[in-house]
Amino acid sequence: MRAEVDGGDRRFLDAFFDDDGDLRIDGQDLGPATAIVSGDGEYEWGRTIAAADVPRLLEELGGQQGEDVLDLLQRNWSGARSYDLEKLLRETTIPVSLWTWSG
Repeated sequence: MRAEVDGGDRRFLDAFFDDDGDLRIDGQDLGPATAIVSGDGEYEWGRTIAAADVPRLLEELGGQQGEDVLDLLQRNWSGARSYDLEKLLRETTIPVSLWTWSG
């Protein structure tokens, strides 16, 4: 969903279903821009949406019932739009679990 290179900075974002059927949206930022949160230039995070909540998320993303959410994310929420997706996930009433790691 995101694979950006900007000078010494690299930003990645990926979406997948884990073994429990939950939707995972994981990111990694590398480079000097991470200095505000990381001492070694690496910051990782992930958001998890429970399998039971994926149909609600699909609707919020503008998808249709039965549509593959991963296809929708790739088609409509990749690249520059992935930042809008992150904002939506922060503001939604759907429960979203967040984890972070920095070096």
